[in-house]
Amino acid sequence: MRIVITGAAGFLGSHLCDHLLADGHEVIGMDNFITGSPDNIAHLANNEKFSFYKRDVSNYIFVPGKVDAILHFASPASPNPQSKSGYFNLPIQTMKAGALGTHNCLGIARVHSAKFLLASTSEIYGDPEVHPQEESYPGNVDPIGTRAVYDEAKRFAESLTMAYHRFHNVDTRIVRIFNTYGPRLDLEDGRALPNMIKQALLGEPLTVYGDGSQTRSFCYVDDLVDGIIKLLYSDEHYPVNIGNPNEMSILQFAETINKVTGNTAGITYMDARSARDPQRRRPDITRAKNILNWEPKVSLEEGLRRSIPYFKQKLGIA
Repeated sequence: MRIVITGAAGFLGSHLCDHLLADGHEVIGMDNFITGSPDNIAHLANNEKFSFYKRDVSNYIFVPGKVDAILHFASPASPNPQSKSGYFNLPIQTMKAGALGTHNCLGIARVHSAKFLLASTSEIYGDPEVHPQEESYPGNVDPIGTRAVYDEAKRFAESLTMAYHRFHNVDTRIVRIFNTYGPRLDLEDGRALPNMIKQALLGEPLTVYGDGSQTRSFCYVDDLVDGIIKLLYSDEHYPVNIGNPNEMSILQFAETINKVTGNTAGITYMDARSARDPQRRRPDITRAKNILNWEPKVSLEEGLRRSIPYFKQKLGIA
């Protein structure tokens, strides 16, 4: 196939480029680099099946030649308020990527009769009152809170995707992505995993907010990409959760990172962050198992060991 990937220079987009090229497809990457990095796709510069266009998908986009599939992964995703590339500091761009960007990409899919796959997120569930979260759960969200620029952009993108499927018969897919980690993840992302790995590799105590009882589940990037590609190849049009259902507390997670990295600096506790920060997060992956025959294979400790060399390189640690 000839496949367009928006957000191609991002963490997930760049890994998708690698896997789809390895499958023998031609890949056209798009990114405007407000959050993605040219370093993530530099190794593809001499690949004859890869081409790249610097584009903001919120504006009109044109792709010459045929298109068989378009994967829309362009969006700020970091919740770090100190990061210039986080959605707190790019609120309008985030909402435009979810609304106008999705609209433009769906237009390409419609014109070319191509498959369309939307990268959605577990954040559409908000701070969930149902646990674990299954795809039928509509969520518990605050539409005017500070996190809403990301959450509501994705919720709108899902609605628009289904409207194009139902009204224009566009061949759509929606993946709801849960916490993912691995090489190329931005150390300044602001979420628990990159924060703690950075602290551990620098020999610092790991910061835990509140008592550490809030939970997350972490999926290694190769597992996640495998699930996304299986969804692309499937005939499923409704949202599918892709993530790791192995839930643990943030405190347990911090202890695991210290164990894997050999960090002896321990843990430090700080006041809990925003009350809108989800307290529990775990995907129900029953649909992914049944429809895609997919479930994660890489354990947390193994995934951390695979990721640490990259993070050491970025930190300049031998």
